[in-house]
Amino acid sequence: MKFSETAVQGAWLVEVNRITDDRGFFARVWCEDEFTEHGIKADWVQANVGRSVRAGTLRGMHYQRDPHAEAKLVRCTRGAVYDVALDLRRTSPSYLRWVGVRLDADEHAMLYIPAGCAHGYQTLADDSEITYFTSAPYDRDAATGARYDDPAFGIEWPLPVEVISGQDAGWELWSRPGTDGTNPERQAE
Repeated sequence: MKFSETAVQGAWLVEVNRITDDRGFFARVWCEDEFTEHGIKADWVQANVGRSVRAGTLRGMHYQRDPHAEAKLVRCTRGAVYDVALDLRRTSPSYLRWVGVRLDADEHAMLYIPAGCAHGYQTLADDSEITYFTSAPYDRDAATGARYDDPAFGIEWPLPVEVISGQDAGWELWSRPGTDGTNPERQAE
């Protein structure tokens, strides 16, 4: 596997090495030793799948508050998505920075998102699907989100947003007027 650092500290683009022959190909998508060599130690406890029928569908930006913060390893298994990691760790050198990468079913690349970062994605093709592993189980009381269009982050989505849930469109803005630009109650540490 090839690991490429991103603008978000601890987030990695992971590309698979395909072994190809006349049958097709074989590739490894998880190897604890290789991930550990890059400072990634994750005990996956849950796997999720998400499917969206229309291009331009946006899901996110989701995260869980401590003590239920979760790392994620995201892979597109059908179609194509623009996958985003947003650093909400107040003590991180990349705090409030984001990285977006194209993931598609043909290339098999993955995005590793460290705990304390929000995750979201926009579908680039109809009938797109992602599968991702998490290091913590879903906890309804810890689950929250950040606005996909919050000017505090400046995330640049590749397509107009065609479909979004009311919850994702309605997350509170990260910053409030008259403050220092942060809302301490919303920190993801």
